[in-house]
Amino acid sequence: MASSTFSMEGVNNVTEFIFGGFSQNPEVEEVCFVVFSFFYMVIVLGNLLIMLTVCFSNLFKSPMYFFLNFLSFVDICYSSATAPKMIADLLVKKKTISYVGCMLQLFVVHFFGCTEIIFTVMAYDRYVAICKPLHYMTIMDRERCNKMLLGTWVGGFIHSIIQVALVVQLPFCGPNEIDNYFCDVHPVLKLACTDTYIIGVVVTANSGTITLISFVILLFSYTVILVSLRKQSSEGRRKALSTCGSHIAVVIFFGPCTFMYMRPDTTFSEDKMVAVFYTIITPMLNPLIYTLRDAEVKNAMRKLWTRKVSWEATGK
Repeated sequence: MASSTFSMEGVNNVTEFIFGGFSQNPEVEEVCFVVFSFFYMVIVLGNLLIMLTVCFSNLFKSPMYFFLNFLSFVDICYSSATAPKMIADLLVKKKTISYVGCMLQLFVVHFFGCTEIIFTVMAYDRYVAICKPLHYMTIMDRERCNKMLLGTWVGGFIHSIIQVALVVQLPFCGPNEIDNYFCDVHPVLKLACTDTYIIGVVVTANSGTITLISFVILLFSYTVILVSLRKQSSEGRRKALSTCGSHIAVVIFFGPCTFMYMRPDTTFSEDKMVAVFYTIITPMLNPLIYTLRDAEVKNAMRKLWTRKVSWEATGK
């Protein structure tokens, strides 16, 4: 019936979507409001702190911290595409989003989600630094870093445009309730009143391939790095493992993404919790891991704080 409606009318009569949310229990939603508000505050303040530390210190000249600065910016934008709306919806009974707002959210989520492939660039940077230290500054010069950064932006834009273009052409005749807390491709496809099998396959191939290739590249890069460490001194191994450990810890971003996008056009009840992991938890881990484990970042923060205190003292 849905397909025949589309073929006869050819119109989209859905102007808004309703989110299912996390729970129908007000008490559970109140707890979630407090917890996720705290998480989002950590994401924004923590990543801003990293960006300020890198930009106002000598770390910005280092390719690794140049990419870390960009990753922090992406994490803020990525989580901001879903978290504020989700947190606000925890306080209202009817959680709605306009059709245009849904398509825009879908675009932004996939755009910044895809630019998270900066992890692979950071893995390559560590590979060059550890395996080819004498040629590091020649290989990872600023021009090449800028090109890699541009590549992540272009890749994210192309990927996101494809996702949105596949969805906006579909008719939505009702129902309009999305079993999630934000607009993502698979839950939205389920609401289309036409056959979406082919589109579902294309979406899975698109998102799944990007996620899988990135994950394989990361595993390969760090495997090569770990093997090469056997030839280095104990101090060199300790320093390299400390740096790579931070990167590998954040790479858990790709595990939930693989679960979500490397499968057919189906949804599970666990999807919402998995989505929380890669839209909120992982962006929150970035500042915690890089500030707590990275000695250079901590030293740069300490110097900036000392400089600030001395300026205030001089001013007085």
